[in-house]
Amino acid sequence: MDKIEHIGIAVKSIEKSNALFASLFGEAHYKIEEVESEGVKTSFFKTGPNKIELLEATKPDSPIAKFIEKKGEGIHHIAFAVEDIEAEITRLKGEGFIVLNETPKKGADNKLVAFLHPKSTNGVLIELCQEIKNE
Repeated sequence: MDKIEHIGIAVKSIEKSNALFASLFGEAHYKIEEVESEGVKTSFFKTGPNKIELLEATKPDSPIAKFIEKKGEGIHHIAFAVEDIEAEITRLKGEGFIVLNETPKKGADNKLVAFLHPKSTNGVLIELCQEIKNE
């Protein structure tokens, strides 16, 4: 894994949270994107070399809606950048981690993504992110 790609924060309202984080960071978000397949709207902030992704549920049965219902707003996942997501999935499975996505899927911010189950990572949902290369 190369670096922390971003930290994902589950929120009830992107609009309210965008205002809060814009005040915190001193600048507005740079992108809002909806990932229909996951039932989520995302908003990205950049602070120095770091990114924060806010996640708002767009469907009552989405993973983010379920997370907020169970745990409330807060840190949802930590994402790590990887060069070869398929090789990393294979490696991590071999190390005994529970991989939630055997096949990477398209996520927000032009990324292929896969997740590791928190049961195998001390309660932290881990996301693997590989930049989709335009050929």
